[in-house]
Amino acid sequence: MSVGGLGWFGIFRLGLVQTALGAVVVLTTSTLNRVMIVEWALPAVLPGLLVGLHYAVQILRPRFGYGSDVAGRRTNWIIGGMFVLASGGVLAAVATAWMATRPGPGIALAFAAFVLIGLGVGASGTSLLALLAKQVDPARRAGAATLVWLMMIVGFVVTAGVAGQFLDPFSPQRLVVVCGITSAAAFVLALVAVIGVERSAGPAAPATGTAAPRVRSPFMTVLREVWSETRARRFTVFVFVSMLAYSAQDLILEPFAGIAFGFTPGESTRLGSVQYMGVLLGMILVGVVGGRTGRTRFGSLRAWTIAGCAASALSLLCLTAAGLAGPPWPLHASVFALGAANGAFAVSAIGMMMSLAGEGRRGREGTRMGLWGAAQAFAFGLGGFLGAAGVDVTRILVGSPTAAYAVVFALQAALFGFAARLLIVFDRRDDDADPEGQLAPAGTDGYLAHPRER
Repeated sequence: MSVGGLGWFGIFRLGLVQTALGAVVVLTTSTLNRVMIVEWALPAVLPGLLVGLHYAVQILRPRFGYGSDVAGRRTNWIIGGMFVLASGGVLAAVATAWMATRPGPGIALAFAAFVLIGLGVGASGTSLLALLAKQVDPARRAGAATLVWLMMIVGFVVTAGVAGQFLDPFSPQRLVVVCGITSAAAFVLALVAVIGVERSAGPAAPATGTAAPRVRSPFMTVLREVWSETRARRFTVFVFVSMLAYSAQDLILEPFAGIAFGFTPGESTRLGSVQYMGVLLGMILVGVVGGRTGRTRFGSLRAWTIAGCAASALSLLCLTAAGLAGPPWPLHASVFALGAANGAFAVSAIGMMMSLAGEGRRGREGTRMGLWGAAQAFAFGLGGFLGAAGVDVTRILVGSPTAAYAVVFALQAALFGFAARLLIVFDRRDDDADPEGQLAPAGTDGYLAHPRER
Protein backbone atom coordinates (compact mmCIF):
# COMPACT_ATOMS: atom_id res chain seq x y z
CA MET A 1 0.00 0.00 0.00
CA SER A 2 1.12 3.53 -0.60
CA VAL A 3 1.58 5.52 2.56
CA GLY A 4 -1.66 7.26 3.39
CA GLY A 5 -3.04 6.71 -0.11
CA LEU A 6 -4.20 4.15 -2.64
CA GLY A 7 -2.38 0.85 -3.06
CA TRP A 8 -2.15 -0.98 -6.35
CA PHE A 9 -5.48 -2.76 -5.82
CA GLY A 10 -7.23 0.57 -5.32
CA ILE A 11 -5.51 1.95 -8.42
CA PHE A 12 -6.64 -1.13 -10.35
CA ARG A 13 -10.24 -0.55 -9.23
CA LEU A 14 -10.14 3.01 -10.50
CA GLY A 15 -8.60 1.69 -13.71
CA LEU A 16 -11.75 -0.37 -14.22
CA VAL A 17 -13.61 2.94 -14.58
CA GLN A 18 -11.37 3.74 -17.54
CA THR A 19 -12.07 0.26 -18.92
CA ALA A 20 -15.80 0.96 -18.70
CA LEU A 21 -15.35 4.37 -20.27
CA GLY A 22 -13.38 2.90 -23.16
CA ALA A 23 -16.00 0.20 -23.74
CA VAL A 24 -18.71 2.79 -24.46
CA VAL A 25 -16.50 5.17 -26.42
CA VAL A 26 -15.11 2.56 -28.83
CA LEU A 27 -18.56 1.59 -30.13
CA THR A 28 -19.82 5.16 -30.50
CA THR A 29 -16.71 6.53 -32.23
CA SER A 30 -15.82 3.60 -34.49
CA THR A 31 -18.61 1.06 -35.08
CA LEU A 32 -21.47 3.55 -35.33
CA ASN A 33 -19.59 5.77 -37.77
CA ARG A 34 -18.86 2.78 -40.01
CA VAL A 35 -22.58 1.90 -40.08
CA MET A 36 -23.50 5.47 -41.04
CA ILE A 37 -20.99 5.55 -43.89
CA VAL A 38 -21.05 2.01 -45.32
CA GLU A 39 -24.47 0.54 -44.45
CA TRP A 40 -26.52 3.76 -44.69
CA ALA A 41 -24.31 5.45 -47.38
CA LEU A 42 -24.31 8.76 -45.48
CA PRO A 43 -21.49 11.32 -46.01
CA ALA A 44 -18.37 10.62 -43.95
CA VAL A 45 -18.55 14.20 -42.68
CA LEU A 46 -21.63 13.31 -40.54
CA PRO A 47 -19.86 11.03 -38.04
CA GLY A 48 -16.95 13.44 -38.23
CA LEU A 49 -19.20 16.23 -36.99
CA LEU A 50 -20.73 14.00 -34.30
CA VAL A 51 -17.40 12.85 -32.86
CA GLY A 52 -16.03 16.38 -33.20
CA LEU A 53 -19.00 17.61 -31.15
CA HIS A 54 -18.29 15.09 -28.38
CA TYR A 55 -14.68 16.32 -28.21
CA ALA A 56 -15.72 20.00 -28.36
CA VAL A 57 -17.87 19.50 -25.27
CA GLN A 58 -14.79 18.21 -23.45
CA ILE A 59 -13.29 21.69 -23.57
CA LEU A 60 -15.24 21.96 -20.29
CA ARG A 61 -12.86 19.51 -18.60
CA PRO A 62 -11.17 22.21 -16.45
CA ARG A 63 -14.58 23.30 -15.17
CA PHE A 64 -15.58 19.72 -14.36
CA GLY A 65 -12.41 19.36 -12.31
CA TYR A 66 -13.19 22.61 -10.51
CA GLY A 67 -16.67 21.32 -9.66
CA SER A 68 -15.29 18.18 -8.06
CA ASP A 69 -12.72 20.31 -6.18
CA VAL A 70 -15.48 22.46 -4.70
CA ALA A 71 -17.60 19.43 -3.83
CA GLY A 72 -14.65 17.80 -2.09
CA ARG A 73 -15.65 14.33 -3.38
CA ARG A 74 -14.85 12.91 -6.80
CA THR A 75 -16.90 9.68 -6.58
CA ASN A 76 -20.25 11.32 -7.27
CA TRP A 77 -18.84 13.10 -10.31
CA ILE A 78 -17.37 9.85 -11.64
CA ILE A 79 -20.62 7.92 -11.20
CA GLY A 80 -22.73 10.75 -12.57
CA GLY A 81 -20.46 11.14 -15.57
CA MET A 82 -20.57 7.42 -16.33
CA PHE A 83 -24.37 7.44 -16.16
CA VAL A 84 -24.52 10.31 -18.64
CA LEU A 85 -21.98 8.54 -20.87
CA ALA A 86 -23.88 5.24 -20.83
CA SER A 87 -27.15 7.02 -21.59
CA GLY A 88 -25.51 8.79 -24.50
CA GLY A 89 -24.15 5.49 -25.81
CA VAL A 90 -27.63 3.92 -25.88
CA LEU A 91 -29.20 6.97 -27.52
CA ALA A 92 -26.43 7.08 -30.15
CA ALA A 93 -27.15 3.47 -31.14
CA VAL A 94 -30.89 4.15 -31.32
CA ALA A 95 -30.23 7.25 -33.42
CA THR A 96 -27.97 5.35 -35.82
CA ALA A 97 -30.55 2.60 -36.29
CA TRP A 98 -33.26 5.25 -36.81
CA MET A 99 -31.22 6.82 -39.63
CA ALA A 100 -31.99 3.77 -41.81
CA THR A 101 -35.67 4.77 -42.09
CA ARG A 102 -35.87 8.36 -40.79
CA PRO A 103 -32.52 10.09 -41.45
CA GLY A 104 -33.62 13.54 -40.26
CA PRO A 105 -34.88 12.65 -36.77
CA GLY A 106 -32.11 10.06 -36.42
CA ILE A 107 -29.40 12.63 -37.10
CA ALA A 108 -31.01 15.13 -34.71
CA LEU A 109 -31.09 12.51 -31.93
CA ALA A 110 -27.49 11.57 -32.69
CA PHE A 111 -26.33 15.15 -32.08
CA ALA A 112 -28.04 15.16 -28.67
CA ALA A 113 -26.57 11.73 -27.86
CA PHE A 114 -23.01 12.81 -28.69
CA VAL A 115 -23.35 15.89 -26.49
CA LEU A 116 -24.20 13.52 -23.61
CA ILE A 117 -21.23 11.30 -24.52
CA GLY A 118 -18.87 14.29 -24.40
CA LEU A 119 -20.26 15.51 -21.09
CA GLY A 120 -20.02 12.03 -19.58
CA VAL A 121 -16.44 11.43 -20.71
CA GLY A 122 -15.35 14.86 -19.52
CA ALA A 123 -16.99 14.66 -16.09
CA SER A 124 -16.02 11.08 -15.26
CA GLY A 125 -12.56 11.13 -16.84
CA THR A 126 -11.45 14.43 -15.33
CA SER A 127 -12.73 13.56 -11.85
CA LEU A 128 -11.08 10.14 -12.03
CA LEU A 129 -7.68 11.65 -12.87
CA ALA A 130 -8.11 14.23 -10.11
CA LEU A 131 -8.86 11.47 -7.62
CA LEU A 132 -5.77 9.52 -8.71
CA ALA A 133 -3.59 12.63 -8.44
CA LYS A 134 -4.85 13.28 -4.91
CA GLN A 135 -4.87 9.75 -3.49
CA VAL A 136 -1.86 8.09 -5.13
CA ASP A 137 1.56 8.42 -3.51
CA PRO A 138 3.90 10.56 -5.69
CA ALA A 139 6.30 7.66 -6.19
CA ARG A 140 3.52 5.64 -7.82
CA ARG A 141 1.79 8.28 -9.90
CA ALA A 142 3.64 7.51 -13.14
CA GLY A 143 2.91 3.80 -12.81
CA ALA A 144 -0.70 4.49 -11.88
CA ALA A 145 -1.21 6.71 -14.92
CA THR A 146 0.23 4.06 -17.23
CA LEU A 147 -1.88 1.28 -15.66
CA VAL A 148 -5.09 3.28 -15.92
CA TRP A 149 -4.36 4.21 -19.55
CA LEU A 150 -3.65 0.57 -20.41
CA MET A 151 -6.91 -0.50 -18.80
CA MET A 152 -8.80 1.95 -20.98
CA ILE A 153 -7.18 0.34 -24.04
CA VAL A 154 -8.21 -3.06 -22.67
CA GLY A 155 -11.79 -1.77 -22.72
CA PHE A 156 -11.32 -0.85 -26.38
CA VAL A 157 -9.81 -4.23 -27.30
CA VAL A 158 -12.28 -6.45 -25.43
CA THR A 159 -15.36 -4.51 -26.51
CA ALA A 160 -14.30 -4.28 -30.17
CA GLY A 161 -13.55 -8.01 -30.28
CA VAL A 162 -16.64 -9.25 -28.42
CA ALA A 163 -19.09 -6.79 -29.95
CA GLY A 164 -17.74 -7.62 -33.39
CA GLN A 165 -18.73 -11.25 -32.88
CA PHE A 166 -22.31 -10.36 -31.91
CA LEU A 167 -22.89 -7.73 -34.61
CA ASP A 168 -22.90 -10.31 -37.41
CA PRO A 169 -25.29 -10.94 -39.10
CA PHE A 170 -25.87 -7.20 -38.99
CA SER A 171 -29.25 -5.56 -38.42
CA PRO A 172 -30.30 -2.22 -36.86
CA GLN A 173 -32.04 -4.07 -34.02
CA ARG A 174 -28.91 -6.09 -33.27
CA LEU A 175 -26.86 -2.88 -33.23
CA VAL A 176 -29.11 -1.31 -30.59
CA VAL A 177 -29.11 -4.46 -28.42
CA VAL A 178 -25.30 -4.86 -28.50
CA CYS A 179 -24.65 -1.18 -27.75
CA GLY A 180 -27.33 -1.09 -25.05
CA ILE A 181 -25.98 -4.12 -23.21
CA THR A 182 -22.42 -2.79 -23.49
CA SER A 183 -23.37 0.63 -22.08
CA ALA A 184 -25.35 -0.87 -19.17
CA ALA A 185 -22.55 -3.29 -18.31
CA ALA A 186 -20.00 -0.47 -18.43
CA PHE A 187 -22.00 1.65 -15.98
CA VAL A 188 -22.42 -1.25 -13.54
CA LEU A 189 -18.69 -2.04 -13.74
CA ALA A 190 -17.75 1.58 -13.02
CA LEU A 191 -20.24 1.80 -10.15
CA VAL A 192 -18.91 -1.33 -8.46
CA ALA A 193 -15.30 -0.30 -9.06
CA VAL A 194 -15.47 3.18 -7.59
CA ILE A 195 -17.76 2.79 -4.57
CA GLY A 196 -15.82 3.08 -1.31
CA VAL A 197 -12.41 3.74 -2.87
CA GLU A 198 -12.31 7.44 -2.09
CA ARG A 199 -13.60 6.96 1.45
CA SER A 200 -11.14 4.15 2.29
CA ALA A 201 -8.00 5.90 1.00
CA GLY A 202 -6.26 8.50 3.10
CA PRO A 203 -4.47 11.45 1.54
CA ALA A 204 -1.16 10.69 -0.12
CA ALA A 205 1.91 12.46 1.13
CA PRO A 206 3.03 15.39 -1.07
CA ALA A 207 6.30 14.93 -2.93
CA THR A 208 8.15 17.71 -1.12
CA GLY A 209 6.69 17.11 2.32
CA THR A 210 4.65 20.32 2.17
CA ALA A 211 1.49 21.06 0.28
CA ALA A 212 1.68 23.30 -2.77
CA PRO A 213 0.33 26.83 -2.21
CA ARG A 214 -3.36 27.12 -2.94
CA VAL A 215 -4.30 28.99 -6.10
CA ARG A 216 -6.31 32.04 -5.12
CA SER A 217 -6.23 33.90 -8.44
CA PRO A 218 -9.18 33.80 -10.85
CA PHE A 219 -9.19 30.95 -13.35
CA MET A 220 -8.41 33.10 -16.42
CA THR A 221 -5.51 34.78 -14.63
CA VAL A 222 -3.94 31.43 -13.79
CA LEU A 223 -4.49 30.19 -17.33
CA ARG A 224 -2.71 33.24 -18.76
CA GLU A 225 0.20 32.68 -16.36
CA VAL A 226 0.61 29.08 -17.51
CA TRP A 227 0.37 30.04 -21.18
CA SER A 228 3.20 32.57 -20.65
CA GLU A 229 5.56 29.71 -19.71
CA THR A 230 7.67 28.88 -22.76
CA ARG A 231 7.91 25.12 -22.27
CA ALA A 232 4.26 24.71 -21.30
CA ARG A 233 3.23 26.68 -24.39
CA ARG A 234 5.52 24.67 -26.68
CA PHE A 235 4.26 21.40 -25.27
CA THR A 236 0.67 22.55 -25.82
CA VAL A 237 1.46 23.05 -29.51
CA PHE A 238 3.08 19.61 -29.68
CA VAL A 239 0.07 17.98 -28.00
CA PHE A 240 -2.28 19.63 -30.48
CA VAL A 241 -0.30 18.66 -33.60
CA SER A 242 0.46 15.09 -32.53
CA MET A 243 -3.09 14.40 -31.35
CA LEU A 244 -4.46 15.87 -34.58
CA ALA A 245 -2.41 13.25 -36.44
CA TYR A 246 -3.28 10.54 -33.91
CA SER A 247 -7.03 11.02 -34.17
CA ALA A 248 -7.53 11.61 -37.88
CA GLN A 249 -7.75 7.88 -38.68
CA ASP A 250 -10.33 7.09 -35.99
CA LEU A 251 -13.36 7.68 -38.20
CA ILE A 252 -11.93 6.47 -41.50
CA LEU A 253 -10.07 3.25 -40.71
CA GLU A 254 -13.12 0.94 -40.49
CA PRO A 255 -14.91 2.50 -43.48
CA PHE A 256 -11.61 2.20 -45.39
CA ALA A 257 -11.52 -1.52 -44.59
CA GLY A 258 -15.10 -1.89 -45.79
CA ILE A 259 -14.66 0.04 -49.04
CA ALA A 260 -11.13 -0.95 -50.07
CA PHE A 261 -11.03 -4.51 -48.69
CA GLY A 262 -14.71 -5.53 -48.58
CA PHE A 263 -14.82 -6.13 -44.81
CA THR A 264 -18.20 -6.73 -43.13
CA PRO A 265 -19.19 -4.63 -40.07
CA GLY A 266 -18.06 -7.46 -37.77
CA GLU A 267 -14.75 -7.88 -39.62
CA SER A 268 -13.97 -4.17 -39.55
CA THR A 269 -14.84 -3.99 -35.84
CA ARG A 270 -12.45 -6.89 -35.20
CA LEU A 271 -9.83 -4.97 -37.21
CA GLY A 272 -10.22 -2.21 -34.61
CA SER A 273 -9.47 -4.82 -31.96
CA VAL A 274 -6.24 -5.68 -33.82
CA GLN A 275 -5.24 -2.02 -33.73
CA TYR A 276 -5.87 -1.70 -30.01
CA MET A 277 -3.90 -4.89 -29.35
CA GLY A 278 -1.01 -3.15 -31.10
CA VAL A 279 -1.53 -0.08 -28.90
CA LEU A 280 -1.26 -2.28 -25.81
CA LEU A 281 1.97 -3.83 -27.07
CA GLY A 282 3.49 -0.43 -27.80
CA MET A 283 2.62 0.90 -24.36
CA ILE A 284 3.98 -2.17 -22.58
CA LEU A 285 7.18 -2.00 -24.65
CA VAL A 286 7.86 1.58 -23.60
CA GLY A 287 6.94 0.82 -19.99
CA VAL A 288 9.32 -2.15 -19.80
CA VAL A 289 12.21 -1.00 -22.00
CA GLY A 290 12.03 2.75 -21.59
CA GLY A 291 10.66 3.01 -18.07
CA ARG A 292 13.98 2.69 -16.28
CA THR A 293 15.60 5.63 -18.02
CA GLY A 294 12.31 7.49 -18.27
CA ARG A 295 12.14 7.86 -14.48
CA THR A 296 15.40 9.75 -14.25
CA ARG A 297 16.06 11.40 -17.62
CA PHE A 298 13.54 13.63 -19.32
CA GLY A 299 15.45 13.34 -22.58
CA SER A 300 14.84 9.61 -22.80
CA LEU A 301 11.08 10.12 -22.58
CA ARG A 302 11.35 12.70 -25.31
CA ALA A 303 13.39 10.28 -27.45
CA TRP A 304 10.72 7.59 -27.06
CA THR A 305 8.02 10.10 -27.99
CA ILE A 306 9.93 11.20 -31.09
CA ALA A 307 10.44 7.55 -32.07
CA GLY A 308 6.71 6.87 -31.57
CA CYS A 309 5.80 9.80 -33.83
CA ALA A 310 8.25 8.63 -36.52
CA ALA A 311 7.02 5.02 -36.36
CA SER A 312 3.41 6.23 -36.58
CA ALA A 313 4.28 8.20 -39.71
CA LEU A 314 5.85 5.13 -41.33
CA SER A 315 2.83 2.97 -40.43
CA LEU A 316 0.47 5.52 -41.98
CA LEU A 317 2.54 5.46 -45.16
CA CYS A 318 1.98 1.69 -45.19
CA LEU A 319 -1.79 2.33 -45.05
CA THR A 320 -1.34 4.78 -47.91
CA ALA A 321 0.21 1.93 -49.91
CA ALA A 322 -2.64 -0.35 -48.82
CA GLY A 323 -5.17 2.06 -50.29
CA LEU A 324 -3.33 2.03 -53.61
CA ALA A 325 -2.56 -1.72 -53.71
CA GLY A 326 -5.89 -3.07 -52.46
CA PRO A 327 -6.65 -6.53 -50.95
CA PRO A 328 -3.22 -8.11 -51.66
CA TRP A 329 -1.77 -5.74 -49.05
CA PRO A 330 -1.45 -7.22 -45.49
CA LEU A 331 -3.94 -4.83 -43.91
CA HIS A 332 -4.06 -6.50 -40.49
CA ALA A 333 -0.27 -6.29 -40.12
CA SER A 334 -0.24 -2.61 -41.12
CA VAL A 335 -3.02 -1.74 -38.69
CA PHE A 336 -1.29 -3.65 -35.88
CA ALA A 337 1.96 -1.77 -36.58
CA LEU A 338 0.10 1.55 -36.49
CA GLY A 339 -1.42 0.61 -33.13
CA ALA A 340 1.96 -0.34 -31.67
CA ALA A 341 3.53 2.91 -32.86
CA ASN A 342 0.61 4.96 -31.51
CA GLY A 343 0.83 3.15 -28.16
CA ALA A 344 4.55 3.85 -27.82
CA PHE A 345 3.96 7.50 -28.67
CA ALA A 346 1.01 7.88 -26.29
CA VAL A 347 2.53 6.40 -23.13
CA SER A 348 5.86 8.20 -23.56
CA ALA A 349 4.01 11.48 -24.19
CA ILE A 350 2.09 10.89 -20.94
CA GLY A 351 5.44 10.50 -19.17
CA MET A 352 6.63 13.79 -20.66
CA MET A 353 3.42 15.44 -19.55
CA MET A 354 3.89 14.28 -15.97
CA SER A 355 7.51 15.50 -16.01
CA LEU A 356 6.56 18.93 -17.33
CA ALA A 357 3.47 19.43 -15.16
CA GLY A 358 5.58 20.35 -12.11
CA GLU A 359 7.71 22.94 -13.92
CA GLY A 360 7.08 26.66 -13.54
CA ARG A 361 5.08 28.35 -10.80
CA ARG A 362 3.97 26.00 -8.02
CA GLY A 363 0.33 25.21 -7.56
CA ARG A 364 -0.39 25.37 -11.30
CA GLU A 365 -0.02 21.64 -12.10
CA GLY A 366 -3.74 21.10 -12.58
CA THR A 367 -4.03 24.11 -14.85
CA ARG A 368 -1.17 22.86 -17.04
CA MET A 369 -2.76 19.42 -17.29
CA GLY A 370 -6.10 21.06 -18.07
CA LEU A 371 -4.50 23.17 -20.80
CA TRP A 372 -2.94 20.11 -22.41
CA GLY A 373 -6.18 18.16 -21.97
CA ALA A 374 -8.10 20.93 -23.72
CA ALA A 375 -5.55 20.94 -26.57
CA GLN A 376 -5.92 17.17 -26.85
CA ALA A 377 -9.73 17.30 -26.90
CA PHE A 378 -9.79 20.06 -29.49
CA ALA A 379 -7.27 18.22 -31.67
CA PHE A 380 -9.21 14.95 -31.39
CA GLY A 381 -12.46 16.61 -32.42
CA LEU A 382 -10.88 18.54 -35.27
CA GLY A 383 -8.84 15.52 -36.40
CA GLY A 384 -11.87 13.27 -36.64
CA PHE A 385 -13.77 15.88 -38.60
CA LEU A 386 -10.88 16.75 -40.94
CA GLY A 387 -10.11 13.09 -41.57
CA ALA A 388 -13.69 12.31 -42.55
CA ALA A 389 -14.18 15.55 -44.50
CA GLY A 390 -10.80 15.06 -46.20
CA VAL A 391 -11.97 11.72 -47.58
CA ASP A 392 -15.16 13.28 -48.96
CA VAL A 393 -13.35 16.24 -50.56
CA THR A 394 -10.49 14.17 -51.97
CA ARG A 395 -12.93 11.62 -53.39
CA ILE A 396 -14.59 14.41 -55.37
CA LEU A 397 -11.24 15.66 -56.61
CA VAL A 398 -9.63 12.33 -57.58
CA GLY A 399 -12.75 10.28 -58.29
CA SER A 400 -11.53 7.20 -56.42
CA PRO A 401 -12.58 6.38 -52.83
CA THR A 402 -9.52 4.20 -52.13
CA ALA A 403 -7.15 6.88 -53.45
CA ALA A 404 -8.95 9.43 -51.26
CA TYR A 405 -8.22 7.37 -48.15
CA ALA A 406 -4.59 6.98 -49.26
CA VAL A 407 -4.18 10.76 -49.55
CA VAL A 408 -5.60 11.36 -46.07
CA PHE A 409 -3.32 8.70 -44.53
CA ALA A 410 -0.33 10.38 -46.20
CA LEU A 411 -1.31 13.77 -44.75
CA GLN A 412 -1.53 12.18 -41.29
CA ALA A 413 1.99 10.82 -41.73
CA ALA A 414 3.21 14.33 -42.53
CA LEU A 415 1.60 15.67 -39.35
CA PHE A 416 3.34 13.03 -37.23
CA GLY A 417 6.63 13.98 -38.87
CA PHE A 418 6.03 17.63 -37.99
CA ALA A 419 5.21 16.67 -34.39
CA ALA A 420 8.51 14.78 -34.14
CA ARG A 421 10.29 17.88 -35.44
CA LEU A 422 8.65 20.03 -32.75
CA LEU A 423 10.11 17.79 -30.04
CA ILE A 424 13.54 17.66 -31.65
CA VAL A 425 13.84 21.45 -31.29
CA PHE A 426 11.82 21.58 -28.03
CA ASP A 427 14.64 22.95 -25.81
CA ARG A 428 16.27 25.18 -28.41
CA ARG A 429 17.28 28.59 -26.96
CA ASP A 430 15.92 27.72 -23.50
CA ASP A 431 19.34 28.48 -21.98
CA ASP A 432 19.64 31.76 -23.89
CA ALA A 433 16.17 33.24 -23.61
CA ASP A 434 13.67 33.13 -20.77
CA PRO A 435 11.50 36.20 -21.27
CA GLU A 436 8.79 35.17 -18.83
CA GLY A 437 11.16 34.06 -16.08
CA GLN A 438 9.37 30.77 -15.56
CA LEU A 439 12.66 28.89 -15.34
CA ALA A 440 13.99 30.89 -12.42
CA PRO A 441 15.55 28.88 -9.56
CA ALA A 442 13.26 27.47 -6.89
CA GLY A 443 12.49 29.89 -4.14
CA THR A 444 12.18 32.91 -6.43
CA ASP A 445 8.55 33.97 -6.23
CA GLY A 446 7.41 30.36 -6.06
CA TYR A 447 9.01 29.18 -9.31
CA LEU A 448 10.81 25.89 -9.86
CA ALA A 449 14.24 25.44 -11.39
CA HIS A 450 14.75 24.21 -14.92
CA PRO A 451 15.25 20.40 -14.94
CA ARG A 452 18.94 20.83 -15.79
CA GLU A 453 19.39 23.00 -12.67
CA ARG A 454 17.76 20.59 -10.19
